[in-house]
Amino acid sequence: MEFTMIEKMAIAENLDNTTLRQAVKDTLRNYFTNIGGEQPVDFYGILLEEIERPLLEVLINHTHYNQVRMAHILGISRGTLRKKLKQYGMLD
Repeated sequence: MEFTMIEKMAIAENLDNTTLRQAVKDTLRNYFTNIGGEQPVDFYGILLEEIERPLLEVLINHTHYNQVRMAHILGISRGTLRKKLKQYGMLD
């Protein structure tokens, strides 16, 4: 399906107005629709890993790897941040 420039602009505007909460809801609904009747195990743990890694990657770029700023933004201690960075193989 090909979109016109006006349609593309409307889609982009809607994306800009989408809240993080709504984006998460939409993604979770899509996930559960795609897995059908299957029941995931330890979904909370899976979800945390799926969110934490990209969150840390974005913050690394946003703060230029300033761990003090990253910890402050996340509202966690620097030690906890370092533990998470190590967990995902992101520690220098």
